[in-house]
Amino acid sequence: MSDLPLTPAHVAILERLVAQGFTPVVFPLYASAMAVRRGSFAALLVAAGDTALKIMGEPCFLIDSNLAVRTRRNGRPVFVWKDKAVEVTAAHLDELARFSADLSNLLAI
Repeated sequence: MSDLPLTPAHVAILERLVAQGFTPVVFPLYASAMAVRRGSFAALLVAAGDTALKIMGEPCFLIDSNLAVRTRRNGRPVFVWKDKAVEVTAAHLDELARFSADLSNLLAI
């Protein structure tokens, strides 16, 4: 899943995330990070010592299984990956808020 060795505590956290609907994924461009996805969003995770994981950056929308960034084009919010863009909707923002809150809460346990 990543180039870093996982401790038993890291594995337990990942198992807890899987039990709550998150799926481990691999993003080759981020080989030094672990990643999880749920629905249309994913987040990179890195070790925070031997017993914890933390979110690296911000959770991202997925376009063609790639991490897209949120930005503005022509005054409108969009998710962008390379030459592809998806307009940000209220439903996206709701899903992102749930994804982020659930992931943060599960990492804090």
